[in-house]
Amino acid sequence: MDRRGISGRIAVVTGAAHGIGSAVVHALGELGATVAAVDVDADALAEVVATGAGEGRHVLACPADVADAAAVESVVERVESELGPVDLLVNVAGILRPGTVQDLAEDDWHRTFAVNTTGVFHLCRSVSKRMIPRRRGSIVTVGSNAAGVPRHGMAAYGASKAASTLFTKSLGLELAEHGIRCNVVSPGSTDTPMQHRLWDERGAEPVIAGSLETYKTGIPLRKLATAEDVAEAVVFLLSDQAGHITMHDLYVDGGATLRA
Repeated sequence: MDRRGISGRIAVVTGAAHGIGSAVVHALGELGATVAAVDVDADALAEVVATGAGEGRHVLACPADVADAAAVESVVERVESELGPVDLLVNVAGILRPGTVQDLAEDDWHRTFAVNTTGVFHLCRSVSKRMIPRRRGSIVTVGSNAAGVPRHGMAAYGASKAASTLFTKSLGLELAEHGIRCNVVSPGSTDTPMQHRLWDERGAEPVIAGSLETYKTGIPLRKLATAEDVAEAVVFLLSDQAGHITMHDLYVDGGATLRA
């Protein structure tokens, strides 16, 4: 018995070529969903699709830049035409360009918001207008615990994630009357290539321990999240098991933000 209600559903996952996005594609595929995998990195996306096919999962590669509204609309039209009505949307695509406000280039600021925030808007607008007449659907945006806690050198990233978080909750309020749920999963430090690019020769140790110098707490569980940890939270909120949950922000950070 499919208690999660995922089997047979059509899902769109952005940022699907790496890290958390790839893990979400894998998790949904294992549960029997057909997944349209969206990413700007066409080569890495092809590998994700090939891996899924080798394991008997149905994954369609849809190379696109989520910051491009026309490209997003084209992808969603293709998915609905070739696969069927989209039931599930997961916004994972994101970039991190660290730097203090004084040092951050304008292009880094604009590109961060173009992907992390405007990209979420593009996908949600395109998919939700098709979900509304069908009166069903579930949307999850992968945010960040940096959206709720100030971080040194991460003003652009945190602000973009805060914007996409509140956008998703507001969308959830608008779509509730149509039976469509919208939720957020906010990871902390996760063992992905994005995280690795922030490390020095000490690796994950300072991330787990925290830093008094930058006023950053450590991780009480004393370990990084895995991409699979985050994917499982995403799948839960997408699923029928979370059928009465909407506009929720689920932190998956090992307690790092000490949330009440």
